Amino acid sequence: MICIITGDIIGSRKIKDSWLLSLKNALKVVSGQHGKWEIFRGDSFQVEVLPEDAIITVAYLKACIRTNKPADVRMGIGIGGIKNKRKKLSESSGEAFINSGAAFDSLKQAKTNLAIKTDFPDFDEEINIMIKLSLIAMDNWGVVAAEMVKLALENENLLQSELAAISGRTQSSVSEALKRARYIEIMDMDRLYRKKLKQMILK
Repeated sequence: MICIITGDIIGSRKIKDSWLLSLKNALKVVSGQHGKWEIFRGDSFQVEVLPEDAIITVAYLKACIRTNKPADVRMGIGIGGIKNKRKKLSESSGEAFINSGAAFDSLKQAKTNLAIKTDFPDFDEEINIMIKLSLIAMDNWGVVAAEMVKLALENENLLQSELAAISGRTQSSVSEALKRARYIEIMDMDRLYRKKLKQMILK
């Protein structure tokens, strides 16, 4: 099983291109050593990650894009098998790609910016409810909140005082930004997602 995330930048034609460098750098980070990612049609992208990393990945991508206000991102998470693995993601095929495309295509109608699709409808229903609740916070991240979430996800083992030293901010402003971003709650969602995914796979 693999995870394919399909996304695009909201309103990209109306905003400066600063988001493009942020997107490229973010895709390099989340795709790791294998580097399986593509940008196509100017503002659309696909990236392959481990299924268990899906939630943390979309949170990181969202944070990176939202540091370029008023840019935002829509993403469809697809989990499933892979049939033909080719050098280019866009030439590969399998359930993960079909599910990712279906999740992405559902976003406009559902009036949301993030959804997941697997071959397990009950799992999808549960996780999508959690995602909708998390978007109440994530869709409202300002630049500072997004920057602090990005920094915290890049340095998960650091204390807030250490994040403050890196960012040049006070510890209280780092703490306040992460609180506004609902960072702890999003990490809780990530842990619950990993647990539910493991249970689904073991069934």
